[in-house]
Amino acid sequence: MACASILTVAVLAPQARAADTTAAASAPAVDTAADVDGATALDGVIVTGVRGVRRTVADSPAPVDVISADQLTATGKVGLKEVLNTLIPSFNLPGINGGGTSWTVRAITMRGLNGDQALFLVNGKRRHGTALINNLARVGRGGAPVDLDLIPASAIARIEVLRDGASAQYGSDAIAGVVNIILKQDQKGGSFTYQGGQNYLGDGDTRSATLDYGLPLGHQGGFVQLSLDWKNNEAASRAVPSSAQYIFQPTVSTVGGVTTVTPDPRDATADRYYWGQGYGPGEEDILAASYNAELPVNDLTLYSTGTLSHRSSKKNTGSFLPNLAPVAGVTAGRPQNRNSLPEVYPYGFNALRRIFELDFQTTLGARGALKGWDWDLSTTFAQDHAQLDGENTINATLGPDSPNYFHLSTHQFQQWTTNLDFTREFAGVLPRPIQVSWGLEQRYEHFKIYPGDEASYIVGDYVIPAGQPFAGLRPNPGLASYAGTAPEDSGSTSRNVYAAYVDVGTNLTENWYVGVAGRHERYTGDVGDTTSGKLTTRWEFLPGYAVRATVSNGFRAPSLAQTVFASSTINGNLCAAAPNNVFRGVPCVPGEYLTFPTKVLRADSAEARALGATPLKPETSTNYSVGITAEPTSRLRVTLDAYQIDIDDRIVDTSNLDLSAAQLASQPALSPLLARFPQGLAATYYTNAVSTRTTGLDLVAEYALDLGDFGRLNLNAAYAFNKTKIRDQIATPAVLKAVNPNLVLFDRQKIADLTVGTPRKKTILGATWTRDTVNASLRTTRYGKYTEAGTSANLDRTFSAKWVTDLDIAWDVRANTTVAVGANNLFDQHPDKIGIVNADTGLNQFGIFSPFGITGGYWYGRVTQRF
Repeated sequence: MACASILTVAVLAPQARAADTTAAASAPAVDTAADVDGATALDGVIVTGVRGVRRTVADSPAPVDVISADQLTATGKVGLKEVLNTLIPSFNLPGINGGGTSWTVRAITMRGLNGDQALFLVNGKRRHGTALINNLARVGRGGAPVDLDLIPASAIARIEVLRDGASAQYGSDAIAGVVNIILKQDQKGGSFTYQGGQNYLGDGDTRSATLDYGLPLGHQGGFVQLSLDWKNNEAASRAVPSSAQYIFQPTVSTVGGVTTVTPDPRDATADRYYWGQGYGPGEEDILAASYNAELPVNDLTLYSTGTLSHRSSKKNTGSFLPNLAPVAGVTAGRPQNRNSLPEVYPYGFNALRRIFELDFQTTLGARGALKGWDWDLSTTFAQDHAQLDGENTINATLGPDSPNYFHLSTHQFQQWTTNLDFTREFAGVLPRPIQVSWGLEQRYEHFKIYPGDEASYIVGDYVIPAGQPFAGLRPNPGLASYAGTAPEDSGSTSRNVYAAYVDVGTNLTENWYVGVAGRHERYTGDVGDTTSGKLTTRWEFLPGYAVRATVSNGFRAPSLAQTVFASSTINGNLCAAAPNNVFRGVPCVPGEYLTFPTKVLRADSAEARALGATPLKPETSTNYSVGITAEPTSRLRVTLDAYQIDIDDRIVDTSNLDLSAAQLASQPALSPLLARFPQGLAATYYTNAVSTRTTGLDLVAEYALDLGDFGRLNLNAAYAFNKTKIRDQIATPAVLKAVNPNLVLFDRQKIADLTVGTPRKKTILGATWTRDTVNASLRTTRYGKYTEAGTSANLDRTFSAKWVTDLDIAWDVRANTTVAVGANNLFDQHPDKIGIVNADTGLNQFGIFSPFGITGGYWYGRVTQRF
């Protein structure tokens, strides 16, 4: 079995664009771990970004992490994002990271940048993003990244992670780097794996089963590789029990002037953890299938890949204690929740968010040779369709007859990419051959949001009857815990992208390589044109020792989700009696029910423009990197790479801009909003608000030992450091400052989430020991400190660094059967306990940003049958 450490290599030797098109798809899979005198060699062949000629991991001018299929399995993780977070130092995955849909498609970061600032490929072809925008995330907020968990892990031969800016080669999104997922190409045989496990506390049960099988296709070495993965995990919570004094109705008696309160007997046995179930991962069931096929036909090779996935997920997104009727003599500890209508939920309820997602991507292509040029033509179509529902909730403004299941919205994203690539080697022009590659790309993208059920967003006129708490009042508007999409917030948008690139590379001397790449893209709509370039060089100044450097500029176009997403949450209250009959700064009629919205506005909407919004434009970057590689022996390699990434016009969402009716009326530019929002509004919108600088350092060392009769031992150490700071920030629009000098367009909490919300330091130490039929992998990871910022400094919570250890032991009990046991977070580490935000529902004792989760230790068992 291959070692379970990261094999870090260097890649991109002629600086190519392989992206969306690529020679990566045309190159056969290569085992990056080869035996050298009984130990694992540190050299291998990579394909990401390489055209025409192949480079070994030792002579490439930019760093890449290479992860094998065995390493994926040995982590004990059943989701691809979790695997990458475990194995890659520059990768981060917050444990919870906010509400909305962000608990399903958790926002990742790579090299300190958001997940949608990295490009993901499958066999060198651009992978589509999700239809679910991370609107309520804290880290990576507003992104619509690739959902890696919808790619079957059993289909993967290896993953190559390029840690370098690559927009000139790959196009939009490749600011932080490129992740290329290479699929298996077996012509016969396969395997079946089943794994089950649970947290040390007995919850969060997971089950997964994978099946992959390869078959020959045609008579010239073709193949078809089929894979099927199933994953199911149950919910887990780390909330403390609710501190509410009475959950069921007590009785009160008075004898001789003495009042006695007698609790309902059920109150002593109530499940007080029930109201905190949202604090932890939810339930999820994923079924994912894929195929990878090639068929040589005379001088052509036809190829195709595809994935098809379905996800059903359920998450408690709000806990509501019962709303008990008043009892004379009982005041303290009485739950009072206006929307827990006792006719519907006499004992309170947990509002559940449901997501049903159908996702597919398929590629058809052909490659061959024509007059000395190798060519590759392909087209890739993809769609992610997500249905958002609410279960076990209520729109209390409709009264007891309200539904308890709602269709909230449907999001759909489509992407169709067509590529034509050429590559050729020219000899005799310079002392050494020149590799020339060029190509064209056309990409169509479409994003649409459909409205939900009317009952999910309307405000009814139900009045709470006498004899109940809040009698005579109206419930809070909207669904408990979330809101449906109203027709005014639905919408769609689309665009076309046209691109051309050229890539040239050569060795000017035997030990000095230079490559240059350029790319121009034209977007329809408001994005316009972008041009990027990259210069790469590597000089081996002594045998086994080299320096490498790159300089490039890049870009990321705003996602369609960021341009079209909008939402409304309705807030409301009754006008108080005089003399307090003022609602949001405006006199009102006592007893009048008044509402105002909290909205996410489209940047191009009239409302957003009135608040100072401008059309979104691409983020642009300048990347610098310099590194050194040392291979004193075939068993030892050390790489050290430093980088700086400057990003201008980063797209973020604004602070909450809360404006009363009086403030709207005070400015001519804002007064037209009063017709729609007579009580004022609170709003955010996406905008190019800040420019940042991210500096970082990656250090990787690997050593292979031959222990003779005691087997072999592979050791590795990896360290990543990155720091992001704000270089520039646009001024708060004058119209906002005029109504409230304290308004800030991008506030301290959002700045902190961007700069200190993830660990700046991450260290991974690993060892893999193999002897005969036994393989043992031990890995310990230090996650550095991070801060969950509040709206003011006194609410900040800084969590200390933690060491987390994983262990996997596998035994080949028969020639084709392997049994394994293991534990993730072996010593049951948790983040620091720093306060509890809500004692009634037990939330947030460990915070939410933890990069290793909040559920503690997890054990598992695994069996694999090969055939």
